[in-house]
Amino acid sequence: MQLENKHITLGYALLGASFFLPFLGGVHLFDWDEINFAEISREMLILKDYTRIYVNFEPFFQKPPFFFWLQAIAMAIFGIGEYAARFPNAVCGIVCLPLLYQMGRRINGKQFGIIWAGVYFGSVLPFLYFKSGIIDPWFNLFIFLGLYFFVLFYWSKEKVEGKHQLTKNKYWYLFLGGFWIGMAVLTKGQAAYIIAVLTMGVYWIYQRFRLYISIPQFLFFTLAATLVTLAWYGFETLKNGPQFVYEFNKYQYRLFSTPDAGHKGFPGYHFIVLLIGCFPASIFAIRAFFNIQNVQETAQQQDFRRWMKYLFWVVLILFTIVRSKIVHYSSMCYFPLTYLAAYSIEQMLEGNVKWNKWMKAGLFSIGGLYILATTVLPFAAKQLTALVPYVDDPFARGNMEASVHWSGFEAIAGIFLLVVLILFNQQLKRQQLKKALRYLFGGTAIFVMLTLIFFIKRIEGYSQRASVEFFKEKASESCHLAVDGYKSYVPLFYGRPMQKGDACFQEEGCLDGLLYGPIDKPAYIVTKVHKADKLKAVPGMEVIGEKNGFVFFQRMPE
Repeated sequence: MQLENKHITLGYALLGASFFLPFLGGVHLFDWDEINFAEISREMLILKDYTRIYVNFEPFFQKPPFFFWLQAIAMAIFGIGEYAARFPNAVCGIVCLPLLYQMGRRINGKQFGIIWAGVYFGSVLPFLYFKSGIIDPWFNLFIFLGLYFFVLFYWSKEKVEGKHQLTKNKYWYLFLGGFWIGMAVLTKGQAAYIIAVLTMGVYWIYQRFRLYISIPQFLFFTLAATLVTLAWYGFETLKNGPQFVYEFNKYQYRLFSTPDAGHKGFPGYHFIVLLIGCFPASIFAIRAFFNIQNVQETAQQQDFRRWMKYLFWVVLILFTIVRSKIVHYSSMCYFPLTYLAAYSIEQMLEGNVKWNKWMKAGLFSIGGLYILATTVLPFAAKQLTALVPYVDDPFARGNMEASVHWSGFEAIAGIFLLVVLILFNQQLKRQQLKKALRYLFGGTAIFVMLTLIFFIKRIEGYSQRASVEFFKEKASESCHLAVDGYKSYVPLFYGRPMQKGDACFQEEGCLDGLLYGPIDKPAYIVTKVHKADKLKAVPGMEVIGEKNGFVFFQRMPE
């Protein structure tokens, strides 16, 4: 049995490596987050300062450093580029799948562990995030580990019966819970502690306000988290003063209270993101929120499912309240959502849940959206230029005129998913549920991979590639770089400035200096076509190109 568990654990690690490592560098990093984070890590290597965060060689107060340490290590190994920037999250995926198997096995049994890891692997957004260069996969994993060990502490303290063998001292579990929450804070900020404490608070309400954890124990948990964060926050404050803490908290408040950077959304934004983005797990997870009869569960299994529901709702409601709406804000829900999906699936296998018409309608409706989008888009894109005269936005018209080759063969991704759903349905009719689920979740993972290969680079060709390629051309030239009229990290990461003053980002007066002041080397400035008149009116400013909605300007030193 022990050898079998090791084989399954290794199998999931190899599965993750085979899907998450290939093609990481196949497309440019995307503005803003991917390029922003990669630029921070690039400047770490240039400045050889790993204790402070910089953007354009100026202190940056919006993120703590852990993820950038991982990226900097990857860049030191693989070189500065897209592959290295996304490599840490691929590693996160390789670690995550075996962890979910082991957690599921210890709480619910081997079958459940296999299902949970497979469901996470075979759902769209959970898979996709391991191919990205954003912070959230590690942030979410650390929060989840923190809550997992906190639950183990509670079970050890209350002697909750179940399959999970609790062989360690309860305070060791409590310390590990605080440690991993501290690591999450070191990765993205205090939101990790807030999410953990709010989830504990909901459980406290469920306990009818019984102090299931004493105040000294809670303080011990908090102390463990604090000690981890002080390893950097304390050092930063001692070295540079409290500015980071002040500016970081001000930024977090702005995200909470206003739709920062134009990231607006309707109240049900994250419900839709999770329903469609976590296909097909979301369809199965819904059933787990309703009562299921004749379920034989241990006290641990019942309690962990309760924790998963509370965590899901805490994250979903919290980020529904937050005014800024960004897809990855609700990504912490992926762990409880896939757990609940695995729970429903196991109950289906045991005969306690029936595959009903509502689940079928949901699966084929959302799957149909993916199929429609990926089969129609290649052929619609081939006719895109015909729509240009009917589009009012000059920048959008320029984007649509990009030279992107579509063969129609890209539709194979959507056709593949259609075949997957047909095979799934056929196996269900034959009462072969296990085989049907393998087709569904394994096929969805392959579908996401095919979509990344066939679509992402082409879509990027419309959105930002012209700007990226322009700044890449200037990376080897001694010059000044900037954009005007919009915010972008492209001139920083792809223009490769090596010192303060080579590029303008958000520094007050910097752009005006390039436009009107004396300069010691050529200045290259990019703007969008509908904002180009301002630069055309600047004396000495010359248009040197225009492509896909971007206009490229040059100003030479006198």
